[in-house]
Amino acid sequence: MLPAVYSMFSISSLLVWSSLLLSGVQAGSGEVTTRIGNRTIERTLNLRTHSLYAPYIDQDLQNRWWDFGADAYINTNKHVRLTRNKPSLMGWLWSRLVLAPTNFVVEVEYKISGDSTHLFGDGLAMWITTERAQPGPVFGSKDNFNGLAVVVDTYSNSRHSYSFPRISGFIFDGNQSYNVATDGDGQSVGGCSANIRRTNVATKIKVTYVKGSFLDVKVQYKAWDDWSDCFYVEGVVLPNNLYLGFSAMTGDVSDAHDIISVTTSSAILSPDTSPKDKAKKGIFGSSKSGSSPSSSSGQESGSWFGLFFKLLLLAGVVGGGWYGWKEYQRRKRYGGFGAGNNFGGGGGIGGGGGMGMGMGGGGSGTFGMGGGRYRNPYANEKRF
Repeated sequence: MLPAVYSMFSISSLLVWSSLLLSGVQAGSGEVTTRIGNRTIERTLNLRTHSLYAPYIDQDLQNRWWDFGADAYINTNKHVRLTRNKPSLMGWLWSRLVLAPTNFVVEVEYKISGDSTHLFGDGLAMWITTERAQPGPVFGSKDNFNGLAVVVDTYSNSRHSYSFPRISGFIFDGNQSYNVATDGDGQSVGGCSANIRRTNVATKIKVTYVKGSFLDVKVQYKAWDDWSDCFYVEGVVLPNNLYLGFSAMTGDVSDAHDIISVTTSSAILSPDTSPKDKAKKGIFGSSKSGSSPSSSSGQESGSWFGLFFKLLLLAGVVGGGWYGWKEYQRRKRYGGFGAGNNFGGGGGIGGGGGMGMGMGGGGSGTFGMGGGRYRNPYANEKRF
């Protein structure tokens, strides 16, 4: 009974160790990263000051980090409604503090809905600008803005080669004026057409910005967790001290424009892995961040060494377990781990016993015939 228990314990230990080692290997080689161009976002840190979720307000019917106004109102169970489905309305929602990180990711879930029996419009906009909460003619916010606007335009004011609704990005420096008559045609840095009205999927926009490197905008509207590329711009540099905001407006046509949630995170980046950057490291001996190539290569080799060591240790544990199991089977086949005796294990002085073929055994007498010290010299003599 004891050998069987010991064997089962060994097998259980082997399975536990194997699962732990496999988990360690997966954790070591499966880091969650997002690669865009030559940069890798290794991790993100949520910014509570620029994130918003239901119920949106505290017990004082206020929000410490956000402010809203004009025709906007809050349904604590559902959304922040910027405009109702009525003509000639506008509303806004703005962060109270500036965005401190220079690299960030903003993901907003929104909803634009209305009746299908009439024309709809005008749309909403997400703002990342140096000024906040200033109403105006550009989807409910001021013109001549300084920063980035991502516009969801649902009504076409003129003919275009693309369809509406249209999601477009605009980067102004405070001197340009948005052309409402042409829907900003020719002024955008990129855009895409997306059927975002009255869908069965949560409609979202994700803006990823790395200062001086890129601006990437993706949209979700086809299926859950299915992000479609909208536009990508390299070399974008936005001004400092930016506020995050949203606004919407209706004119002769209308829709309900809702903000459901906002998730903003600071992006932690890895070093640039472009060939140009590698050449710089080779010439100057260090990157801009001050880390030497030898240290980065050492970290990489160290991670590979750790992975190799874990795999080697796993192979050793599996091999040892296999050998132990085979040995257990062999001993079980030929009589167990010492349960039998060569000639019986009888007690007493000169205790004899049967002719069992066990390998171990241990008689307790002075001349015990199993695993005792002395064997019976007359055990094999023929008796009459």
